[in-house]
Amino acid sequence: MAARSGERRLQILQTLASMLENPRGEKVTTAALAARLAVSEAALYRHFASKAQMFEGLIEFIETTLFSFVNKISAETQDGAAQAEQMVVMLLSFAEKNPGMTRVLIGEALVNEDDRLQARINQLTDRLEASLRQSLRIAQAANGWHGDAQADAAVLIAYVLGRWQIFTKSGFRRTPQDGWVLQRKFLFG
Repeated sequence: MAARSGERRLQILQTLASMLENPRGEKVTTAALAARLAVSEAALYRHFASKAQMFEGLIEFIETTLFSFVNKISAETQDGAAQAEQMVVMLLSFAEKNPGMTRVLIGEALVNEDDRLQARINQLTDRLEASLRQSLRIAQAANGWHGDAQADAAVLIAYVLGRWQIFTKSGFRRTPQDGWVLQRKFLFG
């Protein structure tokens, strides 16, 4: 019995994410993706109009997942500095558990793809920075943060992006949370 359309779409996205976990970072083609799934390329295009749409599906999953965690942290933690710290840890942990998606987050998997994909990742990064900034403003209002919320949120997102970059460029050997205990002291005091 053939998989239902939604199930097949999910299977395609999971396989795409799995292929992106290759530490050599080879370009994923629709032919290779179809071969991995043991279907024709035409079968892929019955579920997605283009390869860009497949990447959009991955980005949508990433956005939904990350912002559900951000919202949960914001709802459950009143201390703004603790919120920001938990968000940073969550972002590092997400990357560690999803190396293929980390390649999407840093744009490495999107090279030679549609420019709108990178624009969407940039927007996602901006939204994450805004969430960090909001948490630091909450901390400032409670006199729990004495830095500049905007500048410090920019530093935190740059730190996260750097850790993601190191993770992918090391072939997924240097994990995002390597050295976190000491680095945490530098970032959060």
